[in-house]
Amino acid sequence: MQKRLFLIFLTLIFVLIACDGATPTRQPTATSDGDVGTAIATEPTTPAPTNTPSPTATPDPFESGTNGFPWWNDLVFYEIFVRSFYDSDGDGVGDLNGVIEKLDYLNDGDPTTTDDLGVTGIWLMPITVSPSYHGYDVTDYFQVDPEYGTNEDFLRLMDEAHARGIRVIVDLVLNHTSISHPWFIESQDPDSEKRDWYIWAEENPEYRGPDGQVVWHSGDSGYYYGVFWSGMPDLNYENPNVTFEMFDAARFWLEEMNVDGFRLDAIKHMIEEGEGQQNTPSTHEWLQEFYQFYKAVNPDALTVGEAWTGTQQVVEYTGDEVDIAFQFFLAEDILNTARVGLGQIYRDTLVEVYDSFPANQYATFITNHDQNRIMSQLDEDEGQARVAAAILLTSPGVPFIYYGEEIGMTGVKPDEDIRLPMQWASNGPNVGFTEGTPWRPAAADFPVRSVDRQTDDPDSLLSLYRDLVHLRNAHEALRVGDWTPVEAGSPRLLTFLRQTENETVLVIINANRNAVGADDYSLDLELDGAVTAVSLHGLQPNSNPTSGGYVPFDEIPPQSVHIIQLVPEG
Repeated sequence: MQKRLFLIFLTLIFVLIACDGATPTRQPTATSDGDVGTAIATEPTTPAPTNTPSPTATPDPFESGTNGFPWWNDLVFYEIFVRSFYDSDGDGVGDLNGVIEKLDYLNDGDPTTTDDLGVTGIWLMPITVSPSYHGYDVTDYFQVDPEYGTNEDFLRLMDEAHARGIRVIVDLVLNHTSISHPWFIESQDPDSEKRDWYIWAEENPEYRGPDGQVVWHSGDSGYYYGVFWSGMPDLNYENPNVTFEMFDAARFWLEEMNVDGFRLDAIKHMIEEGEGQQNTPSTHEWLQEFYQFYKAVNPDALTVGEAWTGTQQVVEYTGDEVDIAFQFFLAEDILNTARVGLGQIYRDTLVEVYDSFPANQYATFITNHDQNRIMSQLDEDEGQARVAAAILLTSPGVPFIYYGEEIGMTGVKPDEDIRLPMQWASNGPNVGFTEGTPWRPAAADFPVRSVDRQTDDPDSLLSLYRDLVHLRNAHEALRVGDWTPVEAGSPRLLTFLRQTENETVLVIINANRNAVGADDYSLDLELDGAVTAVSLHGLQPNSNPTSGGYVPFDEIPPQSVHIIQLVPEG
């Protein structure tokens, strides 16, 4: 109780500070030399900004959500690893100015055009100072990594994105820092005030982590706890000073850098209770206080939690700890349905998710930066990838697309190889990503897979993603509508209704590599009255539905999606 009261007090103090416009004290960055580092203050370099024209006639990105839902339910997010997206200065490393240059590919700000991807949200993987290529071991929470640009570049990115109606969230790594962070370097001294900012033991406790991994690592003055690896020691949130500093980092990005929210990394590991290292009551308590804090700073801010665990445990994090959380098991069954060709697999999993969460308050995806890419998992079967895309972009929840997924980029671990340079072009090993040498070579299939090769092909995977994203943007039923499974009489089909008070949409996905003939399916619809079937995507229906069996097509082609609006007559 005392801890909760103290954290509430901190929240009030921070809100008052925010109102006064106080600027936090910045810590110096540091570099690593071995397992434990020595602090070395550095001056960030400042790349020259790239001049990008501002779009005109853009939509207001801050309008309220449809039908009273939160604004994030109207969005399709796009996850970007900045290092690999686009290099603006020829050094072989992607940067923030490169993201700005490619914003029109994502969304040009003009709702009447359809040659952009149409996404309305961006999630940037870590962009703050870090000694690693991936950025999840932070040394300075308040500065953009000089390889990516400057804080001023980031502010310009926010302006350019918002002008196009794109919201931006950034990775906030709360669970741990780098061993090169000044806090950890100081904590190595047993007499330091920052000793208990991390979790130290004089003798090795020897117990293992939740996945059987080593979690106690040897340092010069004892053993420190790091659930992921020795280079990322866990912060000790039993110490209120740590909470104070991390609240300040969140306030800084919300207030001074104008972000729309955060993706919160590894939230189930925040606070340990003895050998209990995930999903602990103390973790939930801390996240509840963090939720109160960031909502006090910006009531409209979004947090998306990463809790790689079962549905019922994920539910416990949502609502008063994070706004939404990723559905990993649902993602697995998007892939399983596409791979096996049976709609029932995804349907059964979605029933549990749909019944467990508040309406639409969960994040959906197919794969992310920690998993082998979808096209590699599906043995480069584009038909299966099309099925997966159709499921993702017509289902409830808030969908996230991993960069390059829309063109079928491949990649298997190690992690660097699932985060390779974006394949903009097929005309050489630079793949349109850089005028220099890419920080890591592009995937071997770049000659046949790129944005340039697919952008003008109406039958390409990229065109399917564009069509479905734009369709979702245009139809509220696909964004926020109720989800009702429809019995189809064929295990190959995934069929359901998306409905609001204003619109009803019927989705038919043949997940199988074989066609489904008219004699092999019948859709069991329950309708309140006569409706007209209007094709939004795919085949034209050959009749209007009535209650009971509905057979809109003589044959449903393999691995295809068909979307029909049911318009009331009269």
